[in-house]
Amino acid sequence: MGAQWKARHKEIAANAKGKIFGKLSKEIMVAARGGADPDSNSRLRLVVEQAKKVSMPKETLERAIKKGAGLLDDGAALERLIYEGFAPHRVPLIVECLTDNVNRTYPNIRVLFRKGQLGASGSVSWDFDHLGMIEAAPARPDADAELAAIEAGAQDFEPADEGATLFLTEVTDLDAVCRALPDFGFTVQSAQLGYRAKNPVTLTDAEREEVEAFLEAIDSDDDVQNVYVGLA
Repeated sequence: MGAQWKARHKEIAANAKGKIFGKLSKEIMVAARGGADPDSNSRLRLVVEQAKKVSMPKETLERAIKKGAGLLDDGAALERLIYEGFAPHRVPLIVECLTDNVNRTYPNIRVLFRKGQLGASGSVSWDFDHLGMIEAAPARPDADAELAAIEAGAQDFEPADEGATLFLTEVTDLDAVCRALPDFGFTVQSAQLGYRAKNPVTLTDAEREEVEAFLEAIDSDDDVQNVYVGLA
């Protein structure tokens, strides 16, 4: 769990899909600042592919691209914010937000951290690596994750949910590895830049439940995009 934390059963909750669409729309808008054509904007292409995999409606997807590229009058000015601190039991975490109102986001985050500790910039990021993270599933029986990682240029790999593999890359290699993995029998499910804890904390079951509840509260905030936690 030292990469990106994900809420339990998020994908089956009735209102979760709308929240996922909302978060992806924000990512699409930010990526589209670099151009509205996914073929010439690798960052946008990766997010668009992720949106399609979760069946985001075409109209929602296209509107997000146009808003981000400034092709609509109501284009949103989104700002990416990073907050650092500790969950209960001194578990380090990094919270990544996308917001159109900084004056709203910070007070909300401060309240959400009341059972933990909100730190200053740099207070825990030193204990995380900034990496490319690619989840990919085998598309054929002979797909070999180790061979794919070596040949595609990934730094490392590890098992992910539901038989998928998490490939870790240098920040600058994310797109190249995404393009290469299908040649070695893997279908890319998601790809993004994120943070991975260097020294994950091990907890008892009771302590973990307390931390999970804290993380779910953080993730439920509409401005929160990703939560990265140093939990083993």
